Amino acid sequence: MKCPFCTAENTAVKDSRPAEDNTAVRRRRACEVCGGRFTTFERVQLREIIVVKRDGKRAVFDREKVARSVMIALRKRPVGDESVERLVSGIVRKLESSGETELLSSEIGELVMEALKTVDPVGYVRYASVYKDFKDPSDFAQFIETSSLDESGVDD
Repeated sequence: MKCPFCTAENTAVKDSRPAEDNTAVRRRRACEVCGGRFTTFERVQLREIIVVKRDGKRAVFDREKVARSVMIALRKRPVGDESVERLVSGIVRKLESSGETELLSSEIGELVMEALKTVDPVGYVRYASVYKDFKDPSDFAQFIETSSLDESGVDD
């Protein structure tokens, strides 16, 4: 593993442990050249998934893009990093276990919205505002009315 600080080729694993509900391995590493310490995660990838975008372009699925969009939706919300990681891992497991090698970006967006709805109602609405391309404040009100969120943020 290449050191992210000095780009040296030799790093030593100092600690390994299961992570993300035993779906990944977390490794603490130290660079043998500069002494920098960093963490890596090792996950099983069942198959490579191709995402078909709205404009028809294709791209390799990027777990980190999903994680970033979820983190943006949940910014300054009372949801811990561990919960976010579980949410993203759950989405990725659903995608990989679907058996499909090509998925529409809209299918992925719907899975993210479904997951966010169970975790945080504000994050859910934030994500929906970008995903569904809200144009004005009335779009928020209409979405909230039709999404059937009760006061706890969970479906009726």
